[in-house]
Amino acid sequence: MATSPFIIVAIDGGAASGKSSSSRTLSDRFDLLHVDTGSFYRALTAEMLRRGVRPDDLAALQSALADIKLSTRLRGRSAEMEINGRVAGDEIRSREVNDAVSPFAAIPELRSALLAYQRGLAGVAREKGFRGLVMEGRDIGSVIFPQADFRFFLHADAGERERRRAGQGLHDQIRERDRIDSSRKTSPLTCSDGATSINTTHVTLDQVVEQMAAAIATRLPPA
Repeated sequence: MATSPFIIVAIDGGAASGKSSSSRTLSDRFDLLHVDTGSFYRALTAEMLRRGVRPDDLAALQSALADIKLSTRLRGRSAEMEINGRVAGDEIRSREVNDAVSPFAAIPELRSALLAYQRGLAGVAREKGFRGLVMEGRDIGSVIFPQADFRFFLHADAGERERRRAGQGLHDQIRERDRIDSSRKTSPLTCSDGATSINTTHVTLDQVVEQMAAAIATRLPPA
């Protein structure tokens, strides 16, 4: 019997574009390790705020990063990032973190601190026996895994994404985060060349998932 290939799926897009729901569904369908890199940036933002570090204080940020050890804990099919042995909790969805995450994520030194860690999760997926990795974020297909087997970019009208966040009971500055994430000099939010762009504004989650799943199934049958 032929051995199934190990695949990497990159899913990028702005806040509330459908990345998390679709990537988790694909993780279950194809037995892929699911990685939400947005939660990593939120966790580091929460850690910096806890330490009293401001985004404009590079020296304090670098000192804090030097004091941080990143490791991984698995919860089902999802990888959770540990900071000095601790997984961040509900504080990463707080209004304070929502307002600060894009300014912190725009800092090249912070992005650099996460780069090798994120790429190393492919090795974690192999070691733990997953059939591949599905990683969601804003620069996965352009920077983290530009040679991923499948690269998708999800986008939707800002008003629709704001309604989705409100429906989840969350406060999120969608338009401002889009502006910061798209204009930063390091790893901006963009649809990389060759990625499949999917507008999720007027389609259901199931329709989005089926479009991506149909492409993935050409290489890897459902688990």
